[in-house]
Amino acid sequence: MGVTGIGGFFFRAKDPEALGAWYKDVLGVGGGADSWVWRQEAGPTVFAPFRADTTYFAADKPFMLNLRVADLDALTATLAAKGIEVTTDPDWDAPETGRFARIHDPEGNPIELWQPPAD
Repeated sequence: MGVTGIGGFFFRAKDPEALGAWYKDVLGVGGGADSWVWRQEAGPTVFAPFRADTTYFAADKPFMLNLRVADLDALTATLAAKGIEVTTDPDWDAPETGRFARIHDPEGNPIELWQPPAD
């Protein structure tokens, strides 16, 4: 017995309804008959506490949401077309870990987009 996966991710928002709509409309997170439940595809999930002084994400944010994606190039092109700033860095990418891009939601929360390596 034990934990079988992440059951939810809960965080504060200045405007929860608007931010929830942004995640649904822009990234496809949420939806269905129950807007609180997101049925995600099976795949790896990384759970990793970072040192308090990490520079991996902004010092004023206690977390960075990492979302697994199937086609990073297509998604980043779609996001850029919507006017969302997308940051990439070839140093983040590696054959053994995959490819990465970063964006921020409308409230400034960092989001890392991760395309795992092909099996």
